[in-house]
Amino acid sequence: MSGNALEILATGPLATVQDLGRPGLAAIGVGASGAADRSALRLANRLVGNPEGAAAVEATLGGLAVRALRPLTVAVTGAPAPLSTGAARSVIQLAEGERLELGTPPAGLRSYLAVRGGLTVPEVLGSRSRDLLAALGPPPLAPGDVLPAGPAPAAFPCVDLAPVRTAFGGEPELRVALGPRDDWFTPEAVRRLLSEPWTVGAASDRVGMRLEGPALERAVGGELPSEGMVPGALQVPPGGRPVLFLADHPVTGGYPVVACVLRADLDLAAQARPGQTLRFRVARG
Repeated sequence: MSGNALEILATGPLATVQDLGRPGLAAIGVGASGAADRSALRLANRLVGNPEGAAAVEATLGGLAVRALRPLTVAVTGAPAPLSTGAARSVIQLAEGERLELGTPPAGLRSYLAVRGGLTVPEVLGSRSRDLLAALGPPPLAPGDVLPAGPAPAAFPCVDLAPVRTAFGGEPELRVALGPRDDWFTPEAVRRLLSEPWTVGAASDRVGMRLEGPALERAVGGELPSEGMVPGALQVPPGGRPVLFLADHPVTGGYPVVACVLRADLDLAAQARPGQTLRFRVARG
């Protein structure tokens, strides 16, 4: 069955539709966007038998409430928000008219609600993701919105529960590769980047994580021509505090990039919440 599936009752701080994004369009000025925690989106879709890249709801810091407009099979992954029915990382059956509410997760930042059949809001440039920086894709969700879902896939979910390890609390350690402009900074600045704790700033969002800590001193003055940017780039504005680019980052930038977080660690970075501290270390091997 396809058609209307979910009514949005509440969104919390921010809820958007996300899939795996629109890669390959940077040459025309369009970023990839997509789920900030890609592994959590993939897991939610696998639990309900969807292709891994199907569109789902990304909820920031809980507060999402939905009503099923027909019987639905859903799953919630990512930040472990308390649920009004069912359990996180498990297959949940919702009856027609039943509500599902996500509380505030005790750790982590972003949770993912997948619906069997995938959300079928209109695509923009081949993706259903909302890019907050470029204002592409479906608008951020609001109470009263109704989301359609596609027909159920032929394959049935393989498991009822995914007992995966989560590491959303504590002080995450993110692996980096130095450069391409680490030589624009003093050796002491690079040492501080790799030895000091950094605090996630309150102004962080899907575009970038603003980090609070010691100012990184430049060894080279002047300005750079605009260069291409990638997810994970640690760009350093004139104030000296790095910004870690996330899913909706700009495709170019003119401030030097001192290091890049490995792609494998970006899902963990996307779950760091304001006020949490993290550290960087150089990847080995």
